Amino acid sequence: MEARKISIDEYIKGISFLDIDEQLTLLEVISARIKKSIMKRRNKNSVMELEGLGADIWKGVEAQEYVNKERYSWD
Repeated sequence: MEARKISIDEYIKGISFLDIDEQLTLLEVISARIKKSIMKRRNKNSVMELEGLGADIWKGVEAQEYVNKERYSWD
């Protein structure tokens, strides 16, 4: 038997039939699922993906010379 998909409105209406403990349990379940979903998204994107980005801009530039030039420009 295939499960029927219910609308968000039906879910919301159903909440009123739950006692407070069941509502709190539902809130915990929803919160845990959202947190898990967020963590999966965060793990997909790593700062290490940025490695080498813009490297062509700095090609041929000596790092220490650049830093020294910037420091001298502050005065």
